[in-house]
Amino acid sequence: QVQLVESGGGLVQAGGSLRLSCAPSGRTLTRYTMGWFRQAPGKEREFVAAIDWSGTSNRYADSILGRFTISRDNAKNTVYLQMNSLKPEDTAVYYCAANTMSYATMRIEDYGSWGQGTQVTVSA
Repeated sequence: QVQLVESGGGLVQAGGSLRLSCAPSGRTLTRYTMGWFRQAPGKEREFVAAIDWSGTSNRYADSILGRFTISRDNAKNTVYLQMNSLKPEDTAVYYCAANTMSYATMRIEDYGSWGQGTQVTVSA
């Protein structure tokens, strides 16, 4: 397992943008497929986006397609989630996760390492 630390959350008005970052503590992310998930109050944790270890393959949830972009900079050992055109329904705690699979999986059960989460609040 790898310890992950998210940053970049905050309060933003609808239509605004935020960029979340995820970095490991003490290890490299180079060989890990990375994912972003979110959990709104009273709801189950849901998949947002995933990117394979090389950065050449990614997947997105339908609800954020065209608004969010996942990327990674292996030289900086960091994964990003650029969120544009934010909506109040995007309000949630966002979690970074890692797994050792070779493709960008959407399945939450495939991820064995998780960060503590960062709060994103979008006001109407």
